[in-house]
Amino acid sequence: MSRLKDPAEVRRIAKRSLFEGLDHMCEGAIIVDREARIVWMSDKYAARLKVPSAEAAIGKVVEDVIPNSLMREVVRTGEPMMLDIMQFGNESFVVMRVPIKDERGRVIGAAGFMLFDRVRYLQPLVSKFQRLETELADTQKSLAEERRVRYTFSNFIGATPAAMEVKRQSRRAAQVDTSVLLLGETGTGKEILAQAIHSASPRAHGPFIGVNVAAIPDTLLEAEFFGASASAYTGADRRGRDGKFVLAHGGTLFLDEIGDMPMSMQVKLLRVLQEKEVEPLGSNRVTKVDVRVIAASSVDLRQMVSMGRFRSDLYYRLSVLPIELPPLRDRIGDLELLCDHILEEIARRSGQPQREITPTALTVLSSYAWPGNIRELRNVLEQVTLNSDNARLSAEEFTLVLPRVGSTMRQPGERPTLKLADVVADAERSAIRSALAAAEGKKILAAELLGISRATLYQKLSVLSTATS
Repeated sequence: MSRLKDPAEVRRIAKRSLFEGLDHMCEGAIIVDREARIVWMSDKYAARLKVPSAEAAIGKVVEDVIPNSLMREVVRTGEPMMLDIMQFGNESFVVMRVPIKDERGRVIGAAGFMLFDRVRYLQPLVSKFQRLETELADTQKSLAEERRVRYTFSNFIGATPAAMEVKRQSRRAAQVDTSVLLLGETGTGKEILAQAIHSASPRAHGPFIGVNVAAIPDTLLEAEFFGASASAYTGADRRGRDGKFVLAHGGTLFLDEIGDMPMSMQVKLLRVLQEKEVEPLGSNRVTKVDVRVIAASSVDLRQMVSMGRFRSDLYYRLSVLPIELPPLRDRIGDLELLCDHILEEIARRSGQPQREITPTALTVLSSYAWPGNIRELRNVLEQVTLNSDNARLSAEEFTLVLPRVGSTMRQPGERPTLKLADVVADAERSAIRSALAAAEGKKILAAELLGISRATLYQKLSVLSTATS
C-alpha cells in the first residue's frame, strides 16, 4: 500500500501535470516573466508562429514575436483571459492566457496556450452562444411588451358629465409627478385609467408595472415589492430577484386594491415613498428607485383609516391627487357608447360581424343596477352574443341573462309577468326615475343622462304620469 503524499507535494505535481497536459493537447504554449519577456516557448508554437526556433525567441519582449499579444496585460492585471481570438498575420488563433503567481500570491509572469489553430473549431460553441443571445433578446422584448401600457384615455369610454370630469382630473394628474389614488367600485375602469395616466405622462417611455395587492399572500408581499437577495432563500434555487419597485424604476407602479395591504407592509411602503429607496429581503444593500405610484381601492380608505385598519400617514401620502370613478349606474347615459365599444371588441376578437342593440334592449339594460359595473356589462354582452345568431340583439335576449330586470312584487302563487312589453315599460320607468334622481330633478340633465332629447323625455313623463294617475 503506497504512502499518502504531502498535500503541498500533490498540488505541485498537479500543477506540473496540468501544464504538461495543456502543452500536449493544445497547438502551442508560451511563458513570459513579469517584464513580459519570453522565458519559454514550445516547439509547436514556434513552428505555428514561423519563428526559426523556440530558443531564438527566449529573452525577447513578447510583442516583438507576437505583435498582437495581450500577455503583458495579464501580467499587469493578474487576471486570466480564458478564451480569446488572437490575430497573427492572416490567421486567427483561439488562445487562453493565465497569470503565474509565487507562493505569496505575487504575479511573476504569465502562461499562454494556443487552444485551436482554426476558429471553426469553436463554431458549435459560438452557435450555442448566439442562440442563447437571441433567446435572451426575445425574452427581454416580450417582457418589455408586457410592461408597455395597452390603454390610453381613448379607452376610457364615456361622454356624460361624470365621465368627462374623471378624464379631466386624470389628464391633469398625468402632467404632475406625484401619487394618485383612484377610488371606485370593482369594474369601473381603475386600471384603464392608471395606464392612461402613465401613457400621457413624462414617464410614458418607462415601464408600467401593475400589482394586485389582494392577489399576493401576505408572506410574499415584502419580496414581491422590494425584492430578495440570494441569501434570503434556501434550497437548490437560491437566485435573488428584483422587486416591483426596481422593475418599475423610471416608470409607474400601479398598486391595485391597496386597502388589502397588511399594516406591517404599509409601514415599509410609506418608508419607500418617503426615502425613495428599497432594501431587498435578506440584504443590507439599499437601492435608489425613481417610481411614480398610482394606487387604487374599491373600498372606502377614509373609513378604513377611521377604523384603524389603514395608516392615515400612508393614506395622505397616496391621496395627493384622489380621483373618484363613478359606478355605471351613475352614468347610464354612457351605456350605449360602452355597448358599441364592447361589441366592436367582441367582433374584432371573434372575426364575426359586429352586433347591434335594439332601442328596447338598451332600455332594459338601462334599468339594471349593474353592481359589477363595466366588467359585468362586458360579461353580459359576451354571453348574449355567444348564444344569439341575430345581428340585432333584442330585449328578450337580455332579459334571459338579467332575470332581475322588470321583476315586480306579486302575491304568493301568482304567476310572474313575462310579457316583453311590460318588462320594457317597467325598465323605462325605472331608468327615467333614476336619471331624474341623479340629475336632482333637472329634466335637461336627465335627458342628457338618458341619451334622449328633452322633448322625448317630456313625452315619456306625460305617458308615465297618465299611467300612474
